[in-house]
Amino acid sequence: MLADLALARALHVLAVVHWIGGVAMVTWVILPALRDGAADDPTAMFERIEGRFSWQAKISTLLAGLSGFYLTDRLFAWERFAEPAFWWMHAMVAVWAIFTFVLFVAEPLFLHRWFRARAARDPAGTLKLVIRMHRVLLTASLVTVAGAVIGAHGGL
Repeated sequence: MLADLALARALHVLAVVHWIGGVAMVTWVILPALRDGAADDPTAMFERIEGRFSWQAKISTLLAGLSGFYLTDRLFAWERFAEPAFWWMHAMVAVWAIFTFVLFVAEPLFLHRWFRARAARDPAGTLKLVIRMHRVLLTASLVTVAGAVIGAHGGL
């Protein structure tokens, strides 16, 4: 039935828009504002903001992964992973896997402790590093989104 594919695509796109849009907001608006003095304690404020977005990002990445798997299976698209022209399929899985690892494994197990300990020693340097890492992840995400949209619509 084509309705299930349309629904799965819509859910996939909405999940990615929410997730990567949130990463963009944090990367280009919130973190620079904190770095520039928008809060008395920028690292504590970042943790509060990140905590509010974390559960949303977890839901979005989970929905993106489930809908992506469903679409790949339903469209019999597994063979695309063997074709270099479908590099964006690998990129989607890689970006999803990185964020899923960070959100579901690294943050709860060690990332929060590492952040607090490093921020206690060097708050400005820690914020600078977090901004740099967010920029790298956002850039990889945006290249992947662009590649997926172009690739899914016939390529260049």
